[in-house]
Amino acid sequence: MGIGLDAVTALSPVGDSRAGEVLRLRREISRMQRRRSEHPLLPLDPAFASLLPEEGLQTGAAYTVTSSPGLVLALLSAASQKGLWCAVVGMPTLGVEAAAGFGIDLERLILVPEPGERWLAVTSALSEVVPLIAVHPGTRMRDADASRLNARLRDRGCTLLVTESPATGIWPQSEGSIRIHDPHWHGLGAGWGLLSDCTVTVTAQTRRAPMPSSVQVRLPGSRGGVEALAADLSSLPARHDVTVFDNGTAAPPVDISRWAAAG
Repeated sequence: MGIGLDAVTALSPVGDSRAGEVLRLRREISRMQRRRSEHPLLPLDPAFASLLPEEGLQTGAAYTVTSSPGLVLALLSAASQKGLWCAVVGMPTLGVEAAAGFGIDLERLILVPEPGERWLAVTSALSEVVPLIAVHPGTRMRDADASRLNARLRDRGCTLLVTESPATGIWPQSEGSIRIHDPHWHGLGAGWGLLSDCTVTVTAQTRRAPMPSSVQVRLPGSRGGVEALAADLSSLPARHDVTVFDNGTAAPPVDISRWAAAG
């Protein structure tokens, strides 16, 4: 057995007990005994497939991501649905119900909401056995510490998603960045309605693909989770082909965008 939701409280160090909690965390992790991943990529939701040239997250690499709970959960969801363990460190506002809405397996999700200054030690320990970790650094770290953790990621085949903030900046030696922008919520009218879904643009840029790549998605969608946007058929030009019969009369023009909308 691994660490499930029952261990959330136990993995939230407070005060002087933080060092002891980290040691207990290490013991629990050693019981899981994960071997190094033999797969070069971790899967992404199909809505994000075109963002990265490999259509997946590189194992043993770190990515800088927008500090958005929705984006973090969306990036964890595909790997979790494949049966992989995931961990979230330093994000106390991330909701378990929201994680379930994204299809994340809660039995294979480790939450460490408030590691305090021990966030680096906790992340390093988890990287030994957990293939995908999202972390919000509590403090700015030294380049030497980042280099040691990046080396451990490569050795263990662990992928790290690091949320950025003005206090911590971009993660050193990051493989790339995945960011959201231009959010637009739907569902509200003039003094009425409920928020239903949010349309955002997600942009990725990596060392292997320095040219930014973007997709528009609903995050969250109407059913929770991430949803790819359907093609906007209204932007198709109207094609007015004219068919002339033998008697010299012409058939009315056909608007192909209406045929496309009909399937």
